[in-house]
Amino acid sequence: MRGRPGRWASTAPAGRSPRTRAAALLLACLVAVTLTDLVSLAVGLDAGHTVAKPLLMPLLAAWAGVSGAPRLLVAALLCGWGGDVLLLSDSDPAFLAGMASFAAGHVCYLVLFVRHGTPRTRVLLPAPAYALSLVTLVALLWPDLPAALRVPVAGYSTLLVAMAYTAARLGPATGLGGALFVLSDTLIATGVADWPQLPRPDFWIMLTYIAAQFLLAGGVRRALEARPGPLATYGEMRSTTP
Repeated sequence: MRGRPGRWASTAPAGRSPRTRAAALLLACLVAVTLTDLVSLAVGLDAGHTVAKPLLMPLLAAWAGVSGAPRLLVAALLCGWGGDVLLLSDSDPAFLAGMASFAAGHVCYLVLFVRHGTPRTRVLLPAPAYALSLVTLVALLWPDLPAALRVPVAGYSTLLVAMAYTAARLGPATGLGGALFVLSDTLIATGVADWPQLPRPDFWIMLTYIAAQFLLAGGVRRALEARPGPLATYGEMRSTTP
């Protein structure tokens, strides 16, 4: 990293600290697992996806934690891991539990963005555009969703769109991450509603989802690192521990 050390950076005077090396190793593992998952989906290798998918968010959460991320970011990513594992099953109870796990992650993101974000940051789309997209999507999906999923999907969609809108408070990377999360979950919802799908729909779902989570995690890192003044992150507290 160029320039003065940020609050997530190591305080070591020279060379790379063990924490920096661990973060680099975790990031390399994340890239390898991501490629394994996406290639498996592209060629129809279900076993590769089943093995790789549950490893994605733990690796990203570990990378964020080693880098000194706020606990809320790590919690949001681990909630995503819970949703990933649950959605490996095709049953309705697993789908609802997975949606609840992702919803908990969105709550973590919302609190993080509201706590550390800047309300006047320029966003990708204004609030009315997000609200209109939410109402339109739910209205279109409603008749085709299973009756037991209609209200949960509508509630989850509201939380998801709120997260995407507030994500832009920390900059364009998190704003784009939030928008891609909406796109990924919209692809899932259209599949549940039996709408026509793109070829290899799971590939596009995972591609947009992984990009979304990485942009959210990386965007939070850059935004908080760039700010002057003290910020009591987990990484700072750990770095000062004897």
